[in-house]
Amino acid sequence: MTAVTTRSGADTAVYVFAVSRECDPAVLEGLAGHGEGGPVRSLLAGSLTAVVQDVPAAGFSESVLQQRLSDREELERCVRAHHGVVTALAAAVPTVPLPLATLYLGEERARTALGDREPRFRAALDRITGRVEWGVKVYALPEPAAPAGPGTTAERPAPVAVTAAGPASPSPGAGRAYLDRIRGRQQARQVRYDTALRTAEEVDAALRRHVVAGRRLRLHGPETDGERRTQVLNAAYLAERGADRELAAAIEPFRRDPGLRIEVTGPWVPYSFTHEGGDG
Repeated sequence: MTAVTTRSGADTAVYVFAVSRECDPAVLEGLAGHGEGGPVRSLLAGSLTAVVQDVPAAGFSESVLQQRLSDREELERCVRAHHGVVTALAAAVPTVPLPLATLYLGEERARTALGDREPRFRAALDRITGRVEWGVKVYALPEPAAPAGPGTTAERPAPVAVTAAGPASPSPGAGRAYLDRIRGRQQARQVRYDTALRTAEEVDAALRRHVVAGRRLRLHGPETDGERRTQVLNAAYLAERGADRELAAAIEPFRRDPGLRIEVTGPWVPYSFTHEGGDG
């Protein structure tokens, strides 16, 4: 996030959504951008074109932005506004999206800052032209619970015998059997997790044979949707436009594994590959 610091006389800031080699003004017609800003428009920056919007500087200062983006609803609104403009532009021309809340005080500052990065923007545009991003997430699923049969009960510690003199200690054999069952289940869970990790590596290797580049992203924590699934792969792949069937075929054999769930999203604007070091 690049925020502006307001100063006397600076009533507006230039919000930059993305950079492209060129932009047909008709593409930008009707784009809302941020509701409190002016029309979405183009701005020449060296030999490239930036898509920008004039916004009130007071509403986009660093302190105000920190407050706005800490609110979930406001953050979602800002993200949707940003992504909407980027997606519309990317549907027409190769596009390098800029981070959310990239702002400059005035057109000249914007031109200078973007012009200084022109070689990097051009390299990124060369890298993503004709290509899209796909997201792939692989989850390890918990072992299905054994169906309860007639007369069965949930797992519980070994029963304690009760006599007239009071409760007696559980028999050593029963306690040992209970602990063995617990250890066995822990070991089984670890084996399932290790197997899922190895399979996730195989999924990644299979996909990389059909894509231009791939990036491993930070794994998310345990899901809170009630499934108790554990993420073992979170990756983005840069593929030629139209490679959908090849990627689906590469993943299909792994979908048969009952211990895994694979989620594929896309195609997206190649956010993950518009900077150096996109393969990893």
